[in-house]
Amino acid sequence: MPSFSPGPLLDRRRFLAGSAAALGAFSASPAQGQTLKTKARIVIAGAGAAGLTVASRLRRLLDGADVVLVDAGIEHIYQPGLTLVGTGIRPSRYVRLSTADYVASGTRWIRENVAEFDPVASRIVTDKGTWLPYDFLVVATGLALDYAAIEGMDASLIGREGIASIYAGPDAAAASWGVLSAFVGKGGVGLFGRPTTEMKCAGAPLKQAFLADDLLRRAGTRGRAEIIYNAHNDTLFSVPLVDAKVRTLFDRQDLKANFSHVLTRIDPGRRIATFATPRGTEELRWDLIHVIPPMRAPASVRHSPLAWQSGPFAADGWLEVDKATLRHRRFPNVFGVGDINGVPKGKTAASVKWQAPVAVDHLVAAMAGRSGTEIYNGYTSCPLITKIGRAMLVEFDYDNRLTPSFPFIDPLDEHWVVWIMEEKMLKATYTAMLRGFV
Repeated sequence: MPSFSPGPLLDRRRFLAGSAAALGAFSASPAQGQTLKTKARIVIAGAGAAGLTVASRLRRLLDGADVVLVDAGIEHIYQPGLTLVGTGIRPSRYVRLSTADYVASGTRWIRENVAEFDPVASRIVTDKGTWLPYDFLVVATGLALDYAAIEGMDASLIGREGIASIYAGPDAAAASWGVLSAFVGKGGVGLFGRPTTEMKCAGAPLKQAFLADDLLRRAGTRGRAEIIYNAHNDTLFSVPLVDAKVRTLFDRQDLKANFSHVLTRIDPGRRIATFATPRGTEELRWDLIHVIPPMRAPASVRHSPLAWQSGPFAADGWLEVDKATLRHRRFPNVFGVGDINGVPKGKTAASVKWQAPVAVDHLVAAMAGRSGTEIYNGYTSCPLITKIGRAMLVEFDYDNRLTPSFPFIDPLDEHWVVWIMEEKMLKATYTAMLRGFV
């Protein structure tokens, strides 16, 4: 592989910034019809929700830039819909999209995966040995599911021995519905919970438990079932007001909660799950278990200089970005968007909608030789389904303050309007986001 010196790239970035500042033809709003003329090379690592959204926004704001999207995945998964597939509300095809349909015009798409980040030399290397130099990098790789961290668990078990797990993709979500529907028919013990690591859409485990309860009631078999939710700490939801509401719903619907129970091992043959607790290990039998694996940064980021070197996000290798600007704290020509970011909140598709404009604003401002102005406040949204036809629209920020977007919807009310938004409208909003329109 050829060697590459960072010196010329640093000089190149200074030149690009100076030229852009001199032109003075940049507006942060593409609606105003003004774009920044630049020859900058921008690499976007990952073509999930974050990468596609950033590419669309950059193509609308920049004139002449070489925007390169690097991802081998030809299928794009609408991940917010996996809950609906895993509970039989939607078929698996509902969440399957084509990546090609959402790659912004003018974007170069290299269908390979990033294997190595070299931010000192400002280049990436793909799994096919292709190396790409960049002036600016956007890391949008998403995260990795670590099923192997749970002893005895493997993604191939999903759909067998009462094991469900919607996170592993459309097929896994459909297989999860198979075991859930069998559980609904017979009853028994249903185990739910979440890992102790950071995770995408932390409300999804609660949705699965609530929907299992509702399906059992509709089938007339709730009296033959016990639902146990194993929380990883002493709360059911990180936002105190929402936590109190969820506890009330658990009491109302007779859902049992075990606190500080972390799944460490499963025995599929015996259907026994082992949990680490403050009092030692505890074993629980299951007829249905919904397994959510620990989640970490992909190895390419985790083992690179881009990962946090210390602090709460270091162990799992999350990207070291400033939580307000989403700019890397040590490599100023690197930005992060989406699940990969090592920030206190923001691993939902709704967060991408708010993060992408912030990262793009600061990236383009750097190209123009000025400072960005946009700030990400940690906005996260969770349409928390409590039963078919009802959901709460929980929106909050870094400080766990509720930040409702719709004044007519109480975020702590189970509302039919929120269900309609989740089941009928959210996908259209999501795909519009991929195209850079929202």
